[in-house]
Amino acid sequence: MKSKLCLLLLAISTMLGCYMNARLYPVQGPLAAQTPVPVLMAKITGKVNAESISVVLSDGEECKGRWVFVNNVQSSKGPNSVTAPTTELSGAWDSIYGPNFYSSRIIGAKYYAQAVARGNRGTILNVELYGDKGVAKDDKGNIYKLVFQR
Repeated sequence: MKSKLCLLLLAISTMLGCYMNARLYPVQGPLAAQTPVPVLMAKITGKVNAESISVVLSDGEECKGRWVFVNNVQSSKGPNSVTAPTTELSGAWDSIYGPNFYSSRIIGAKYYAQAVARGNRGTILNVELYGDKGVAKDDKGNIYKLVFQR
């Protein structure tokens, strides 16, 4: 029930052209080993068809990208069946939110979004959202938990 409310609030805020702030906490990789662990700031803006994300990395680099809502509909088995794509972040979902989280909640989800944010110094950050949860992975071996600020 709580996640449905969060989905509704997320959809309403994006339709109104508002923005939401989020934080990316490194949970695995070189940044997670630093003391103190750097926390990245993200801003998600736009309307339903033009949503964007910008993230400021710990070295000041800014990554920007656009969201794509993924409709992972699986049809019945048979010669015309459709299988949901498996991303390289499926393991991140499971390691952060628990075993089989990706296969039980993400595959087939209606409100599942992906973004590739490219940095002005070459960094590539893959980000995925499902309701009020999210994960990210950069091309430097860091995995992040995305948490919305309330």
